[in-house]
Amino acid sequence: MIHRAVFIALLLATSACAQNQAPDKLEYPGGPVVYTEDTPVEKIAADPAAAAVLNKDIPDLLSDSRYPMFKSMSLKQMQTASGGDLSHETVNKTVADLQALPAH
Repeated sequence: MIHRAVFIALLLATSACAQNQAPDKLEYPGGPVVYTEDTPVEKIAADPAAAAVLNKDIPDLLSDSRYPMFKSMSLKQMQTASGGDLSHETVNKTVADLQALPAH
């Protein structure tokens, strides 16, 4: 389970970070939508296949009772605010797994 400190840090993070970020999804001409590290978790969770990736790579994230408090944050923001509890490697693996999903 993700540590309580992660969520305290996430609560302290401001929404100003979200206003200056890269696009949360990239659309390639004639290709699928690709999730990035800047995609809000709630957008990823809305796609059942992508939610399965989150559940596999970051267990308990979507089922955490505090999900409503951090769902608008991106994986990158969560990693930065976690103080190391959510590693850069985990975020990179999750993004790679999301980008490997078949188009649907």
